[in-house]
Amino acid sequence: MTILCVRFQLPPTSEAALPGLLGTLEEFTPVIEALPPDGALADLRGAERYFKRDVEELASLIRVRALAWHGVDCVIGAGPGPMFARMALREAAPGTTHVVPEDPCALAEFLEEQPVRALPGVGTATARTLCEYGLDSVGKVAAAPLSTLQRLTSARMGRELHEMAQGIDRGRVVPNAVSRSLAAERPFPRDELDPDLHRRALLSAAEELGSRLRALEQVCRTLTLTVRYADRSTTTRSRTLPEPTAHSSSLTDAAYRMYEALGLQRARVRGIVLRAEGLDPAERASYQLTFDPVDEKVRRVEEVADRVRAKFGPRAVMPGSLVA
Repeated sequence: MTILCVRFQLPPTSEAALPGLLGTLEEFTPVIEALPPDGALADLRGAERYFKRDVEELASLIRVRALAWHGVDCVIGAGPGPMFARMALREAAPGTTHVVPEDPCALAEFLEEQPVRALPGVGTATARTLCEYGLDSVGKVAAAPLSTLQRLTSARMGRELHEMAQGIDRGRVVPNAVSRSLAAERPFPRDELDPDLHRRALLSAAEELGSRLRALEQVCRTLTLTVRYADRSTTTRSRTLPEPTAHSSSLTDAAYRMYEALGLQRARVRGIVLRAEGLDPAERASYQLTFDPVDEKVRRVEEVADRVRAKFGPRAVMPGSLVA
């Protein structure tokens, strides 16, 4: 079993190119799991036999086609399972492929010196807890008793850590549809420190998403915020909405809450991406009835604004704070 984990090196303004890049992967396998904003997992079982090429040759073909058709380079990790593919991706230099062989001895050697943070699902808090007790590498986690890991984390997390550190990869590639989401991107012309400008970008992105959802007669159940920083790192947060919605005010409130929860302190932000996920037809959505006249007025104004934008363009009506 060979799995690829691909990260496309997209500029901050090119997340909309992801569906086309996934189409490039579909030339090799139909089993693809999109990892927005810029990645994917691909199951190449059968592709090696069908194309009579090994995994490194297939990865090179994918890179060449992404460059030729979309002008986008990528970095690729490959391994016998999704966990190893993700970890191999961390080791790969930009524009290269890092392959973890399937030999058990090679897998054990690869895991031995990996930092514990490299294990999928291990966040900052869990890694800090493990490191406080000297379990700062995957090899040390593998040598620790299961009961110790469960006391330090939880029964479920400890069991998963123990299995992953032992090289047991229970993950699988779950095909999904990136088209079941809409993204609005707001790059800054220079690294931006001002929180007010960050909030204006969020407002603008939420207004765009709401307008596009209503035009498609769809609602979203989840909102995802991705903040890109000057060092090219990103932070991603998701929030399930109280009810499926396409109303810009609800999307804006959720985006503001996620941004405030990040607690950014003079962060140099290069761009913000807001994604509406879990799309469903608006006619099948349920709504909480309200007797709030303000809410009803906002919805009527929104309908009128949509008709004006459809006739005179997207910038015909916009919040006053975005006019400048």
